Amino acid sequence: MVDYLQRKEYGIQDLLGIMAKLRGADGCPWDREQTHASIRANVLEEAGEVAEAIDSGDAASLTEELGDLLLQVVFHAQIAAESGTFAWDDVVNGICRKLIDRHPHVFGGQRAETAEQALASWNAAKRREKERRTP
Repeated sequence: MVDYLQRKEYGIQDLLGIMAKLRGADGCPWDREQTHASIRANVLEEAGEVAEAIDSGDAASLTEELGDLLLQVVFHAQIAAESGTFAWDDVVNGICRKLIDRHPHVFGGQRAETAEQALASWNAAKRREKERRTP
């Protein structure tokens, strides 16, 4: 059993473990009751607070607000894992694949010398993904 009280620093695995504990049988009644729908507004609220922190230029505020937004992602992933829909690793795998696929100028044979060329490459990859998903 992990003793979270004795840690001086935490990593992503700690956050995932804490969320699982909060949602577990001996965890927090409020956290256990939540669903994707019940915490939907929290994602939007936290994203807005991240934007405000960026606008303020306050690095400490941005650090805190990014953590709050990350919590929402982890919370939704935990809810999904409990129902067998998907898990945290699926979220991470999906975004890694997307970043690699949409950056052929970094991970493939294409070249992009400017930000504009990189964005064009990103958009072209995004269009190809959409075409593959559309029947």
